[in-house]
Amino acid sequence: MTASLADRPRDLLVSGHINIDRFLAVRSFPPPDRTVPVLGHRAELGGTATNIARSASRLGVATGLIARVGDGFPDAYLAELATQGIDVRGVERVRGLPTPTCYILEETGGAQRTLIDQGAMAHPTIGRSPPRWLSDYAWVHLTTADPDFQIRLATWARGRGIHVAADPAQEIHYRWDRRSFRALLGLSEVLFGNRSEIARAAEFVGAHRTEALLAFVPLIVRTEGRNGASAFSRAGKFHVPPVRPGRVRTLVGAGDAFRGGFYAGWFAGQPLPRCLTAGARSAARWIEGRR
Repeated sequence: MTASLADRPRDLLVSGHINIDRFLAVRSFPPPDRTVPVLGHRAELGGTATNIARSASRLGVATGLIARVGDGFPDAYLAELATQGIDVRGVERVRGLPTPTCYILEETGGAQRTLIDQGAMAHPTIGRSPPRWLSDYAWVHLTTADPDFQIRLATWARGRGIHVAADPAQEIHYRWDRRSFRALLGLSEVLFGNRSEIARAAEFVGAHRTEALLAFVPLIVRTEGRNGASAFSRAGKFHVPPVRPGRVRTLVGAGDAFRGGFYAGWFAGQPLPRCLTAGARSAARWIEGRR
């Protein structure tokens, strides 16, 4: 018998990337055929799924991960996630493949450019079986990963009475197409994205306005950078201003941290505007480097 949502011991399972993020600080991006000096560099644990899980867990959400890592992924990073109370049963180490790695150029003014080596996450995961413990969770959040696997995971989740949120992030521009995205949307109850990602989602369903997506999914959460965030539901639109960080360490992962904060409000039973505000506060804290 499938457990009711009230009986499930954990809140949020996030399926997506666990990366090594390699940052290069530069004064300005080089123009074509030019070279600029690197002012500093660092490596950190990152990835969309990692960032969402870490920010949500810090705020009391019982969170787990489904991801693939490869050779060179530090055991210390996995131990760090487990120490933070994150369920890592769904993290698979694939031997013989590189671990997912992002190379992030950061300008002094805060602008970024990113390259990604998908590594183990580039290879189809469609043959994987659903985890036996999937029914421990009330919600599954699907972010950057192989589209076919995410659709299959959404189908498994819905068959077990679990809620599904869609969040392809930047991969909506290059890994998803009209067919695969519409399939994902048909299985989802919430769609997350920034302005460009939601605009792309609207293109995939032949819509011209964000509100038109409500014919396909009941709730849309859109992050808007310095303009704050908005939620679109069939009951109306809600908007909140941003929470200004006291300092800027990095903007990388701020949108993911917003999602973690949003979920903290959501699982606490807060109304939509307060969930948005909780997301904005979490994003500001992340930007300041307080994780």
